[in-house]
Amino acid sequence: MAQQNARYTRTPQSEKLKWVDSMVHLMDNQFRLPGTRYRFGLDPVLGLFPFVGDFVSFAISAGLVMTMARHGASGKVVALMLLNIAVDVLFGSIPVLGNIFDFAFKANQRNVRLLREHYEQGKHQGSGKGIIVGVLLMLIVLVVFIVWALWQLATYIIALF
Repeated sequence: MAQQNARYTRTPQSEKLKWVDSMVHLMDNQFRLPGTRYRFGLDPVLGLFPFVGDFVSFAISAGLVMTMARHGASGKVVALMLLNIAVDVLFGSIPVLGNIFDFAFKANQRNVRLLREHYEQGKHQGSGKGIIVGVLLMLIVLVVFIVWALWQLATYIIALF
């Protein structure tokens, strides 16, 4: 973690959010897998408890994003952070495979990296409307595809009788 932070220049905004670094470390990198350099946190451990663990992990991630938004993150950064959380929740909720996914996809760590890039490198400025519209369009296409697939399945099953 110290090596990663060394790449960034501290700003007054990032100094205010030191506790966010601590929480992200706890959720994504607190523990080390013995005999390896691989680190993991409470997020994948909480995922072992169906529904409750995923909800707690989501609530912590959402709280971190809300805090970062209150401290000046742009709309684009917040939209990208919410997208990271949505991916984490969506794939993390799949039994067994989701637990493996939680070990690899560290949404909180990705979100802090986005925030640092925003504050310290001036990246991700502007509105997140384009990201939100894109995600909504993808969801609409997905729903239409699912409805079509269910219609085809129902038609096939009815034809069997």
